[in-house]
Amino acid sequence: MKNFSPTFRLCVLAAALAVATAHAATVQMPAELPPFGKDKPLAVPKITQQTLPNGLQVWVVPRHGIPRVDFVLAVRGAGFGADAPDAPGRAKLLAGLLSEGTSQRSSKQIAEAAQAMGGDLSAAASNDGISVTANALASQAGDMARLLAEVARQPAFPDGEVQLAKVNALQALKAASTQPGFRAAKALDGAIYGSHAYARTQETEAAINAVSAEGLRAEHARRFRPDRALLVITGRIDAAQALKLARDAFGDWKASGEPLPELTPPAATAPVQRLLLERPGSVQATLRLGRPGMPASGDEQVALRLTSTILGQGFSSRVMQNLREDKGYTYGARAGGQSWRVGGAITGGADVRNEVTGAAMTEYIKEYRRIGAEPVPDAELAMNKRYMAGSHLVSTQLQGSLARQLASNWLVGLPAEFLGSLVPAVQKVTAAQVQAVGKKYFNPDEQSWVVVGDSAKIAEQLKGFGEFTAVKP
Repeated sequence: MKNFSPTFRLCVLAAALAVATAHAATVQMPAELPPFGKDKPLAVPKITQQTLPNGLQVWVVPRHGIPRVDFVLAVRGAGFGADAPDAPGRAKLLAGLLSEGTSQRSSKQIAEAAQAMGGDLSAAASNDGISVTANALASQAGDMARLLAEVARQPAFPDGEVQLAKVNALQALKAASTQPGFRAAKALDGAIYGSHAYARTQETEAAINAVSAEGLRAEHARRFRPDRALLVITGRIDAAQALKLARDAFGDWKASGEPLPELTPPAATAPVQRLLLERPGSVQATLRLGRPGMPASGDEQVALRLTSTILGQGFSSRVMQNLREDKGYTYGARAGGQSWRVGGAITGGADVRNEVTGAAMTEYIKEYRRIGAEPVPDAELAMNKRYMAGSHLVSTQLQGSLARQLASNWLVGLPAEFLGSLVPAVQKVTAAQVQAVGKKYFNPDEQSWVVVGDSAKIAEQLKGFGEFTAVKP
């Protein structure tokens, strides 16, 4: 149609659309959707496990897919939980600077080396550790293992790179601090965890300015040690070859000094707080609610995951269907548990129009109370079990995702076998167990509330939910 005028082309398209619409109107749709197909057994990966003489654990999962090998080196106790009270978020800068220079290569040389191997290398911090991830073509697996070891064991923290990272961190903090979600998350962490290290994941200007290359070197020496580390290797490589790569690259890694003390658990309960963080001129209210949860290894962990899925994780969850689909209060709403090695949190929230702030809070309270007061119907329970099984299967299809999941599980205290046992365990959870977990952890009377918004527009609506303490920006 390239030789015809735009008007003619529009007319033709309109006519085609009209024909298609008329045809669709004559198609007889089934009264009900066809039943789901029969569940297929989930393949459980075979994981070869070995501990080197220096204490480093190595897990290997061979895969016969693309010719690539993925690595994750997870170091337990190196994350935000190890940050001092006056240095919140230090682990983030520490992780980010690992690949910005070693005793042998510059930042540019590290990036070029990884690219030449057909892969990349990066690091990130979490509450319970720091993970360094890398991947390369299978033919370059040995070279990437050595580069990973160099970055993790011999970071130089060059002064110029540290100063650049500080400037970038200050700018990122300045931008993030203007966002209501950032302010709400920080306030809610404080309400849930109090003075515990899990509340100190967000940097402050003072903490960033206090960072020095010398200090980062000292922190690396304290936090990175083989007897607190796991190396996961997945991909086109057999177990014997992978174990040899691990021994060659990390076998001579020695720990120095005493290990950091284990993190103590946060309090299992917290006083209920109600905070209104002032944001003059805001056209919407940011709602967050939460309370302490459970550690990842808790006996009710699988039931909590299923309860969270039903209540507030996914498009079909109750709070999403209620607040978005039925009421039209928000684009998205969520609720559920987050679990770490020694503790956890129950959190929820949505961003809503000012005029429905109180109404949205009412719906949250209603859904939280219902999950603990009524058994979940069989059909809804089955649907969410299938959703969890499918999501788990999809999330472990890519070998890099599989390696990261294994490493993340290990950091929070879950064994390698948890990967294969999760879905069968979910299938065994009963409606009574979901109701019990809902009553225990989602009791709306035990949730702290954080609301970010314009008090002149929403304060009147908050009066029915208790006394809120106003906090200036």
